[in-house]
Amino acid sequence: MCAYDQNRLVGFVNLAWDGGIHAFILDTTVHPTVRRRGVGQALVKHAAAVAQERAIEWLHVDYEPHLQAFYRQCGFQHTEAGIRRLNPSK
Repeated sequence: MCAYDQNRLVGFVNLAWDGGIHAFILDTTVHPTVRRRGVGQALVKHAAAVAQERAIEWLHVDYEPHLQAFYRQCGFQHTEAGIRRLNPSK
């Protein structure tokens, strides 16, 4: 999903789906000049609505700690998760 200010792209979010009941929010991005105006929240909420329309039951997002408040405002609950680095030399 994309957000535009007239013809200029100012934000986007990717909604990935596993083919089952899980979808994933990826790459939520808003241009610095329009941040804190609700663009990011609108994008994430629209992605959630699209997922819900398609009968997806679970919507996941991974985020850095400083984004926790943003995603809570978008309706997400904090959960524990695991991560594994596959190529430690990089």
